[in-house]
Amino acid sequence: MGKHEPHFVPRLLPAPEAALYLGVSQTTLRGLDIPRRILGAKRLYDRYDLDAFASALPIEGDAIESEVVNTCAGKFGRAR
Repeated sequence: MGKHEPHFVPRLLPAPEAALYLGVSQTTLRGLDIPRRILGAKRLYDRYDLDAFASALPIEGDAIESEVVNTCAGKFGRAR
């Protein structure tokens, strides 16, 4: 039998992996207000902070999103 190592997502992620986790570029990630943890010389993103950021994003169809769409549509003569 072969040796099986457990597969898991590390809690602390370097920028390239954190960007991939969120589905954004590293440049976009660095522009977001997400804190980094310091571990020696490394600056790492906590997966819990990434999850909290993603969970706080507006949901399509919510009242806020609809208000923005209607405001923009009104300015361009396409009010709903």
